Amino acid sequence: MSRHDPTDAEDVVQEAWSRLSRQDSATIHNLAGWLTTVVGRISLDVMRSRQARPEASYDDRLSDLVVTLDDGPAPEDEAVLSDSVGRALLVVLESLGPSERLAFVLHDLFAVQFDEIGRILGKSTAATKMLASRARRKVRTTQRPSGVGQEQRDVVQAFLAAARHGDFEELLRVLDPEVKLTVDTLSGVVVALGATKVAAGARLSAGAAAQGRAVRVNGLPGIVSWREDGTPLSVLAFTVVDGRITDITVVVDPARLALMDLPDPA
Repeated sequence: MSRHDPTDAEDVVQEAWSRLSRQDSATIHNLAGWLTTVVGRISLDVMRSRQARPEASYDDRLSDLVVTLDDGPAPEDEAVLSDSVGRALLVVLESLGPSERLAFVLHDLFAVQFDEIGRILGKSTAATKMLASRARRKVRTTQRPSGVGQEQRDVVQAFLAAARHGDFEELLRVLDPEVKLTVDTLSGVVVALGATKVAAGARLSAGAAAQGRAVRVNGLPGIVSWREDGTPLSVLAFTVVDGRITDITVVVDPARLALMDLPDPA
């Protein structure tokens, strides 16, 4: 299930309850096992249906962004980073296939035996173990976002300078090859993947802002930019891992910018 689907989760529980109410209780020898199997199968159907309809995304809008002045480490940074790690783990879980996710969650989080999970998935115990193992490897590769240290600031400043000067090679140097750019626009969220696409877009848009100011966005290094008349133009947040930018989040939607508590231009 997705991290943004409480309604679907409620529907799964209600459907399981409905099936239980229609079932002869005398035929159920292990109620907990029966419920686990039924809920698992219903959840699997929902996840597969969601994959078959990619346009029905739960990530229609970006999560709330908290912007603060970047004036050095703050006591709350660890809490912000912890929350970021939690969100990153959920993103990784959503990247798993339905069978991988179900096998991993049921076994590693709820200690359901592989043979029981295999019956839910319609797979052998060995195949189910392989699914869970593959999912576990993906989850373990999730990297913890770095705090806003000088190294991270330097990488972001190098990116901004390269964008202003149209230095494509320098942009590629500071961008991770699989960098993800997420832009919240007036018409919706747009996503670009890969250093080449992100670098090309950065060169084209670099001259739009009249002034900018370094900030922290949800604890990550960021920039707020304004137009010449002082109205906000954009908020950018950067995730830097091992000296390269792996994620860039940009908000340019005027309505959303108007609702954000932004600092004054420097």
